[in-house]
This record gives sequence, C-alpha cells and structure tokens, in this order.
Amino acid sequence: MKIVLFGATGNIGQVILDEALSRGHDVTAVVRDPSRIAARDHLHVAKGDVNEPASLASALAGADAAIASLSGDTRSQAQALLAALDSAGVRRFVWVGGAGGLETAPGVRVIDDPTFPEAWKGIAQGQIAAYEAFRASKANVDWTYASPSKLIAPGERKGVFRVGGDQVLKDANGESFISTADFAIGVLDRVEKGDAPKKRVTFGY
Repeated sequence: MKIVLFGATGNIGQVILDEALSRGHDVTAVVRDPSRIAARDHLHVAKGDVNEPASLASALAGADAAIASLSGDTRSQAQALLAALDSAGVRRFVWVGGAGGLETAPGVRVIDDPTFPEAWKGIAQGQIAAYEAFRASKANVDWTYASPSKLIAPGERKGVFRVGGDQVLKDANGESFISTADFAIGVLDRVEKGDAPKKRVTFGY
C-alpha cells in the first residue's frame, strides 16, 4: 500500500514508520523539516504542514491510506486532515488518539479519575475534542481513532494483544498497558484491513 504518515518523527510515529516499512509498504512521511528523517528503502519524504492543507495535496495524491500521530492543537489538525483527505480522495485514515476519553465504567472516563495527572489533562482534552471532531465530520473518509491503553511506552513487540472499543482494556493484574511496538501493529492492522471505519478502537494486553 501507499501510506502517507504525519508525525513520523514523534515517539510513536517513528515506531509506526518502522512497522509500516517492515511490512513492505511505500511510506511518504510528511514533515516540516525533511532533514530530520534518514533515507530508507520504500520511504519518501515530503515537506508539508498539517496546519497548511494546501501543502499536503501532492503528498496525498494517489495514496491508499493515511496515518497521523500528532501533538499540538489536535482538534484543528484532525479537521484539517479530514478536509485534505476528502479532497484528495483518500478514504482510509487512522488517527493516533489518546486514552483519556476511554471509559473505565459506563459514563466515567479515564480523565475523570481524580488521580489523573494534571500535567496531561490539556493533551487528553485536546484528543477528546479531536474525537468529537471526527464523529461530527461529514467528510467522505473512513477514519479510525486508535487509542492506546492508559500507559503506552517502549517495550517488547509481542504481537499478541487485545482489541477493544470505548472501554479501557486491563490485563489479569488490572494494569492497562501496551508497548509502542504492539500499538504500531494494531494501527497497521487497521490500515490494511480497513475493519473499523468511523470507530474508536483501543489496544491492550
């Protein structure tokens, strides 16, 4: 597949890039500073800025799918990308979201927990707003909002994990965790299968 990746230089984006290339996909990484990405087989680097949709048209031309792993004003970025993808005719899109909006009980979100770190609330609220932007969008794009577990960090690529929806996944010890490597597998699986259009999914052990 021809995949366009936004955020390829980020902590999660780099792992998604590795996973996509390992599967033999042709990846175009859209970045503001192309010098930050080293040359690799099947990797193309394009200069562009999500906040300037007109700069994305050439990179999106002929693409089969797109992935975004971004930070900043995620709501406006989500809206800008949906418009750009719709205009380019790219239907399949996976957005790397957050866990803050997942439910720990009916109607109770991760971010509602009194112990949720104050320093992370702004990011979590931005990702919740991005999810609402996806749900409200009329763009002809089959988006998937991919949430990690409550904790995501570098770790073993096990290749075995569970796929959920709007509720937090926990292991036998009550922990909610996914490695970045296994999260990347989940993201690429959704891209290849296109099996979660206009839905939120989450990955965990």
